[in-house]
Formats: sequence, structure tokens, C-alpha cells
Amino acid sequence: MSPATMPESPVRRPAGRPPRRAAVIGSGFGGLAAAIRLQSMGFDTVCYEAHDKPGGRASVYEDQGYVFDAGPTVITAPHCLEELFELSGRRLSDYVRLLPVTPLYRLQWSDGVTFDYVADEPGLIEQVRRVSPRDVDGYRRFADYSRRVFAKGYEELGAVPFLNFSDMIRAAPHLALLRADRSVYATVSRFVRDEHLRQAFSFHPLLVGGNPLETSSIYTLIHWIERKWGVSFPEGGTGALVRGLVRLFHDLGGTLRLKAAVDRVTLQSEGGTPQHVVHAAGCPPEAFDVVVSNADVHHTYSRLYRGLDAAHRRQRRLERMTWSMSLFVLYFGTNRRYEHLAHHTILFGPRFRGLLRDIFHGHRLPDDFSLYLHAPTVTDPGMAPPGGESFYVLSPVPHLGNAAIDWEACGPAYGDAILESLERNLPGLRDSIVTRRHFTPADFASTFNAYQGSAFSVAPTLTQSAYFRPHNRDPEIPGLYLVGAGTHPGAGVPGVVNSAKATCDTIAADFHVVHA
Repeated sequence: MSPATMPESPVRRPAGRPPRRAAVIGSGFGGLAAAIRLQSMGFDTVCYEAHDKPGGRASVYEDQGYVFDAGPTVITAPHCLEELFELSGRRLSDYVRLLPVTPLYRLQWSDGVTFDYVADEPGLIEQVRRVSPRDVDGYRRFADYSRRVFAKGYEELGAVPFLNFSDMIRAAPHLALLRADRSVYATVSRFVRDEHLRQAFSFHPLLVGGNPLETSSIYTLIHWIERKWGVSFPEGGTGALVRGLVRLFHDLGGTLRLKAAVDRVTLQSEGGTPQHVVHAAGCPPEAFDVVVSNADVHHTYSRLYRGLDAAHRRQRRLERMTWSMSLFVLYFGTNRRYEHLAHHTILFGPRFRGLLRDIFHGHRLPDDFSLYLHAPTVTDPGMAPPGGESFYVLSPVPHLGNAAIDWEACGPAYGDAILESLERNLPGLRDSIVTRRHFTPADFASTFNAYQGSAFSVAPTLTQSAYFRPHNRDPEIPGLYLVGAGTHPGAGVPGVVNSAKATCDTIAADFHVVHA
């Protein structure tokens, strides 16, 4: 039996009732995951995408045979993706192939110290021993702590919506026991003493928009996620995973509308039941029982539901919250290959605390930087023409609300400085570049309607997590739900995919849908 003809999960609804209709606004990972779940649950689902390609921030840029994934490139916790296919008796492997990445990351410091971050325990302990023999036992204790946080924070609470304060009260004793009030960096520092290792095991919050010095220690669970499942890369790039999800959605009978930017959603009542009327470019207004917004959470309330008092209150509350940093992303392709590259390389600058302070709380662009270099051709040479290499490098920078930087004026020079820095590790880099472009905080704001140009939405601090984060179901606007980085559990591919699970489980309960 082919994947396209395998039976779907059973859905039970009263006889004679037509399928309920759901609109999903945005086709990022969170939006596609929600659309697939809703369609599997029996909703007639339409997904609206403003751009001419699906994927949202996981879109693809191509030039002269070079393929660049514009957004997320670290794929962890593959089970949350596999589950989307299993809902309808299908298999992820029939739609996209995930390739293992090893080492998971290569970490390099300006003083010459290197660290290959691998998933297997013996290999990782050997790396710890090579950098600081005295910290081996401390690392083992940290790994056990990370495992316990993973069991509570990810396996038990990661896809559970925190809709009521009582939900938070029930979780509070466990969070207190795990000392969720401590930061990731402070927690790691309790176990290991070498500064390189402290940074090595606390940089992960930066991948989801958090400051390691401020983000709750709950985020140390990322370490165990990677120990358990490693890091993968889709053959053909992250865009291939997006295409696989879109194909699944189509196979289930869902509708994807591209170049259909939603201008606003208005409410009307039909027989006492609220209906959401979606007004999108190139489409007639359509009424839906449910709207799931994968748009920027601030944009959802300030623009899409403008005019509603409840939306205005939510907008004002969001503007008082702390937002994640932004990113400067430089894409470039070379006409040569580089030996001994890792797929993911973290290049730490000479400053750690000071640079983080400047990125998250500063009012100007720092002169120095730490970088994440992505070289997908290490794992999948097809991402570039023969003999070439495809790269992107990102530098965390302040969001537009903290630093009023003229990115149009300074972007090219900032990119030049990054390339000059990379050339210490990649000799002859600038002379070998065939194609180049950059993406700035201003582009995040204009292209993705990101508030303040934030790259990861609401910052993942303790007081902005779980119940204190924008809820998966709006508490005042019936039929409005959220998915993506701005709601629970947060940013990162597992986070936004699990947000869709939490949201759709809530919808199933609200609409009394029984699904397998």
C-alpha cells in the first residue's frame, strides 16, 4: 500500500454534520504542522501564505546553482516530525530523507581551543577530558541533570498547553526542584569550572533566541535532546522538509494558497457561533470556525485582528514583554571546497558576557561578534554546484527596539567584517565567493512582520514561559489559536512543531473531536 493510499486516522463527528473549517495563517513549520493535524482531525483546512513559496522563515533562496536555507538548519527530535505522518498512517521517510550530522557542532574559540560536540557519551567525555580533565565528573553530573529536566520539561510538559494559572501551579514544584530560576549559564557553571566548557554547554539558548545568562535552566534540556536523537539535516536542505510537509498536507486534502497575504480577520456570528472571516490578497473573503495564526504574535493582534478591544489589549501586553535578539545573516557560495569543515561551527569571539550584554541590552551594534557558520555541503554536496561550497553565517545582533541601526547603510560593511573574520579559518574565502546576499533585522521586520525585527519572537525567560507566554488558545477571542515561536513551548523546530500539537489538542477538546 503506497503512502498516498494508506488509511487516515479515524475521526468521529455527529452524522450529517459538514466538516468544520479551519484557516491557518502562515506556512512555517508551526503552521504546516497545525494544518496537517487539523486536516487529519477532519477539519477542512486552508493554509494562507503571503509569499510565493511555503516555509515562512524556513524558505529557500537559490542563485547560480547554490541552495541556501533561509531559516532553521538544526533539526533535532525527529519523532515530533514523524508523528505528523503517523497520524494518517504514513512515514516521514517516504517524503524526505534525514541525514545524520557529526559532529553536531564544532566549537572554536579565539584562543585556539576547539571542541567537537558529539552525541555519543564516550566521545563527548573524551572531548571534555581533552579540554579540562578535572571537569569530566562534573560533566557527567550535568548530563544527568539535563536528562531529568528533559523528562519533565520536554517529555511531560513540552506539548501541554498552559491555558490556566492552575496548570502553572501544578508544574511549579517540579520547576522549583530543578531550579528553573537559575540561568542556563549559572546552572552549567555549578557543574563545570573551565570557561570554554561553560560556554560549550550553555550556548544553546542562542539557537532559540535566548540569552544564556538569563534564559531559564529548563533550556538545558536541549543538551539531552541532542544526546538522545543527535542532529539531522534533510537531504536537499531544510526546504526539502518543507516540501515534504506540504506534500503530506496536499495528500490529506488540504489547500495551500500562496501569495495570499492575510490583511485582516473579522468576526461575525452565525446562529450564535462565532465565525472568523479571512480577508486575503487574491482571495474572496471566507468564513472559518477556527483560525490558527502562525504569523508573528504581535502582528496577529496589532494587524490581523485590529479593531477588536481584546486584540488591542493583547497587543499592549506584548509590547511590554521582552523580545528576543535579532540576527544578521550572510549567505554566500564559493567556487572551491574547504577541507576539514564541520556542518555546524560555532565561532566564539574574545568576549562572552560583555557581548551578550551588548546583543540583548545594548543600544548600538557591537564591534565584535560570535558566529554560527552553516556549511550544508559537508553533509549534502548537492546544495552547491560541483566543486563549490554553500554557506550561511549568522551573527546575533540587537533587535530594532533596542538599537536603531541603519542596516541599509551598515549591512554591507558588517558583512565584509564577518567575511574577513572567517578568512582566518577559510583561507582565500573572499576571492572565491561567487554569490552573496544578506538579511538584517530590518528584513525580519519587513519580510516576516517580526515585531522589533526579532528573529525568535518573545524571549524565552522564566517569566515569559509556559503560562506566562502568549497562550495557544486566545483567552478572549473564541476560535483564535496560536502556533509558532511566540506561544508555548517556544522557538526552534521541536518547539514550534510541539506548539502545533498543544494547540490542536486544545482545538480537539474545544470542538469535541475524537481523533487517534
